Amino acid sequence: MSTERSATADPHDLLGYLLKHANLQLTALTDAALERLGIDSKDFGALRVLAHREPASQLQVAQRLGIDRTTMVAVLDVLERKGIVRRRPDPADRRRNIVELTDHGLETVDAAEAAYREAENAFLAPIDPKAADQLRRTLRTLLSS
Repeated sequence: MSTERSATADPHDLLGYLLKHANLQLTALTDAALERLGIDSKDFGALRVLAHREPASQLQVAQRLGIDRTTMVAVLDVLERKGIVRRRPDPADRRRNIVELTDHGLETVDAAEAAYREAENAFLAPIDPKAADQLRRTLRTLLSS
């Protein structure tokens, strides 16, 4: 067995490295764009789920985002303190909380959609729009399998 290091051991050749660092770069751009609204990309994910669905339980939002309940509660605690969401007992099951956007939350999510899209477009600017669409389709395919 050779102990000689491969000359081609560049981390930029590894898909995991590329995906991780692309995500870090995109997150930095989107967090900066959303900062003026008092939220970050993690908050924005929760707001999008709430904005495009009927009022949901904390657990339903967490499941939709693929995060654990503890993290979801922490995100919602912050958003509730900022007046962006409100929680109320579920009339059908008082052990559950229903989460919904406030009027301020609806305004925030509208502004955040535009800010996020602008940051995402800046991230994708170096590639052709068709390539950007193909990247989205490819990632959706990988995530759905």
